[in-house]
Amino acid sequence: MSKTGAADKNESSTETKPAETTAPDKPTATAAGAHGSSAAVASQRESDEEARPPGEDFGSMLDQFEQEQSALQEGEVVRGTVVGITERGVVIDFGYKSEGIVDQNEFMEDGQITVKRGDEVDVLVKHMETSEGYPVLSRADAVRLRAWDTLEKAFTDGTSVKGRIAERIKGGLRVDVDGISAFLPGSQIDVRPVRNLDSLRGQEIEARVIKLNRKRSNVVLSRKAVLEERNAGRKDETLTHIEEDIIVEGQIKNLTDYGAFVDLGGLDGLLHVTDMSWGRLQNPGELFKVGDSVQVKVLRFDRGRERVSLGYKQLLPDPWETIEERFPPGSRQNGKVASVTDYGAFIELEPGVEGLVHVSEMSWSKRVKHPSKLVEPGDAVEVEVLGVDPKARRISLGMKQIQANPWMSLGDRYQVGTRVHGRVRNLTDFGAFIEIEDGVDGLVHVSDISWSRRIKHPGEVLKKGQQVDAVITGIDAENRRMSLSIKDLEPNSWDNFVASHKAGDVVKGKIARFASFGAFVELGDNLEGLCHISELSDERIAKPEDAAEIGKEMEFRILRIDSENKKIGL
Repeated sequence: MSKTGAADKNESSTETKPAETTAPDKPTATAAGAHGSSAAVASQRESDEEARPPGEDFGSMLDQFEQEQSALQEGEVVRGTVVGITERGVVIDFGYKSEGIVDQNEFMEDGQITVKRGDEVDVLVKHMETSEGYPVLSRADAVRLRAWDTLEKAFTDGTSVKGRIAERIKGGLRVDVDGISAFLPGSQIDVRPVRNLDSLRGQEIEARVIKLNRKRSNVVLSRKAVLEERNAGRKDETLTHIEEDIIVEGQIKNLTDYGAFVDLGGLDGLLHVTDMSWGRLQNPGELFKVGDSVQVKVLRFDRGRERVSLGYKQLLPDPWETIEERFPPGSRQNGKVASVTDYGAFIELEPGVEGLVHVSEMSWSKRVKHPSKLVEPGDAVEVEVLGVDPKARRISLGMKQIQANPWMSLGDRYQVGTRVHGRVRNLTDFGAFIEIEDGVDGLVHVSDISWSRRIKHPGEVLKKGQQVDAVITGIDAENRRMSLSIKDLEPNSWDNFVASHKAGDVVKGKIARFASFGAFVELGDNLEGLCHISELSDERIAKPEDAAEIGKEMEFRILRIDSENKKIGL
């Protein structure tokens, strides 16, 4: 007996029994790259024939073969052996008259084929015969079908299944269970609410099947049920041994913006972000990740509410205990800008130790509207330690102390009586600040603006940004103060007037302005007198404007001279 391999996909061979019996033609599918030659098949047939028990004829063997072949059906999952890997796919011998083909992609992982010759795998028969003459098989469909069987059994028996969290979706997470997409609601993820669901992506979990509908491909899982069952016994034991101030070991279970939940053995404790490090820690994820084993100290334990507060930094040396030894006042230190606020910048001197440079301590000369104009997070800076308070955990730092203080050399550049030029930087109720150079301001008090004119607010004669001249009347370098005078730029018109006039004299003057009680009269440069409304006219008038007008020159008699208050009555 022999079997001839088909040279064409439509060619078939016919085997015959002894003359009295003829079997129907049996097509043999031969795909490109099929394994074994015709001679090898014939040799195998002869070996089988020699091994056939006496009395068993070829007809009965053929009947048995046909029965076995007819038992294989499309949609059935069978076990086969990898006999080759070709460009068309992975060739599987699954007991049929010809081998089947599985797409290579179904065995690919990270660009590599995960099977080799001789491996046994489960496959699903998709098509028994194709136009190309070989069965089409699927590994993925077989795994998926087995997975559904496993899920149904787990649902019926109340057992758990394993899966991998694929992604975050609305209301919870999508879990891959051997190719089956299952839904894990947010309320069923853990015994405590999980705020950062993205941190669980890629984790393998064990969960209970709480709802299953195979027709609709609907599977709902509960990881919480497994955890509650697992923690039931461990929790009682943990509660028996736990107490404040002891050191325990646990596992990071979940990370949030404000800290981490640590599994202590059926009981979760909260490790707050402020108790993770002596230094500044923006995100707990910078120090820990889910699954980390960690030793922590029990800071507080409420047995009634079963709440545990944990600390990690408490197991590390406190850098503030010896802070004065390492950062004495007056010393210069290098640091890095950790953060910037409206009132200053925090400088990290070492991990766990930060000091504040107040905005007023940043520059001698520059007007710092906001600290961010000078520094930004990450900048390396040199500072001087101004003060240390270990109990309050505060260090005061200065940046301008590293620079030359312009006030210390002020006496080399200016003396009392020096005439200076500057810009009006600010106006207050009591005077005007004049900037005469970077970092050096002088104050012109409101009483030093004019000899004779009574000025209630400097804004009456000055405005911000105006360029003015002044005379230095006082210097206090230690307290960084300078007194200026604008009126000293001119001769003292008051003294000159008083020296040459007395009560009863008649003088000429111009009406400068009106008030409800009278008129102010300009008697000379920066010198005014007041003529009360009752003295403006021999007749009774309702308002000063009835007897005079602005700019009109008139004669007035001096009624009194008040030298103490520098007032002249006309």
